[in-house]
Amino acid sequence: MSEPLILIVEDEPSIAEVVSLYLKRAGFRVLLTADGQSALNLLQIQVPDLVVLDLMLPKMDGFELTRWLRTQSEVPIIMLTARRDEVDRIAGLEMGADDYILKPFSPQEVVSRVRAVLRRTRANAPNPAEKPLVFSDIRVDPQTRLVIVRDHEVMLTAKEFEMLWLLARHPRQVFTRHQLLERVWGLTDYIDPSTVTVHIRRLREKIEADPSVPERILTVWGVGYKFEP
Repeated sequence: MSEPLILIVEDEPSIAEVVSLYLKRAGFRVLLTADGQSALNLLQIQVPDLVVLDLMLPKMDGFELTRWLRTQSEVPIIMLTARRDEVDRIAGLEMGADDYILKPFSPQEVVSRVRAVLRRTRANAPNPAEKPLVFSDIRVDPQTRLVIVRDHEVMLTAKEFEMLWLLARHPRQVFTRHQLLERVWGLTDYIDPSTVTVHIRRLREKIEADPSVPERILTVWGVGYKFEP
């Protein structure tokens, strides 16, 4: 089995080169591209195991490229950003990014985060033995990642699906935000816990008959969240 292939999309040559060097030293295969459009062209030919993506790119920015990627695949995405505004980081995570790293950063940190995201992605991969979960009005299929709610297919991002699958597999078990970060994102030190709140809200908007009065994904005040079967 070949080593994971990492696509780096970064327009600053010095950053791209040093991140590439450290990833290669860590045993990864690396592809480099310097703008969003070139990355899009490459991704239409070959899908890597993970994308390290700068937000501020020429021709097509990181947000737009992430949005396109999420319509095509669930390849893990780590965003690189010099923006320290929480709104931008949450926006990236809502679009389906798996993690983000603030500039300036240590190249070794990138290597560690790449390894962590790949571990988490593999751990959350569907088990062929796992069967769909079926409730009165919801069906969740781990193989196809298809979610049917009241006879209609619902489109979830990768993170939304993983959160729903985790909660639904453990009905009535309460998960703290820290536990959800650990189980779904694989990291707790760098991700803002409010990310969980945002994903819970978006998940409710997609599966609840009335998101303001949820019946499936319930808040246990002061503790966390649970799935009511």
